Amino acid sequence: MIMRPGQQLLLPANPVFIAVSLVLALLFNMAENIGLWGRAPWVPDLLAVVLVFWSVHQPQRVAIGTAFVFGLFMDVHQVSLLGLHALAYSVMSFLAIAMHRRLLWFTVPSQAMQVLPLFVVAHLVQFVLRMLGGGTFPGWSILLAPVIEALLWPLVSIVLLAPQRMAPDPDKTRPL
Repeated sequence: MIMRPGQQLLLPANPVFIAVSLVLALLFNMAENIGLWGRAPWVPDLLAVVLVFWSVHQPQRVAIGTAFVFGLFMDVHQVSLLGLHALAYSVMSFLAIAMHRRLLWFTVPSQAMQVLPLFVVAHLVQFVLRMLGGGTFPGWSILLAPVIEALLWPLVSIVLLAPQRMAPDPDKTRPL
């Protein structure tokens, strides 16, 4: 694979680390929904950010099926229309996989701007399905959630790529 100049060579991603990060993001979303803010429309969806991250960086391991299953977990947790989050996460994962090769050429702050439309589409799918299901308008603060998720992208990238940046056997005579 051709790499961007100055880009660091990464170790392979550990499948256990990927699974743990997805489960922790799911648990964080669940705790966030029953926590201080409840289901406020402006609260970011950390699971969506982690799903897009792994769909971009590991599309062979985290694909549309994984996004669908985690979406079902969120639907059951929030007692929402079954398939609401599943469809939104699946569409978001599909779009992330479709653009993953192009996205990796950008710097991390530029990637945040590139994934913002993915988060907007996911929230738009959820909004339309809720309105069709007879829900009430959540207010204009719903527009903040995708922006906050895009702002979380650099932090999530640093945290989730940290294990891959470590040298397997550090040595002063080796450049890796």
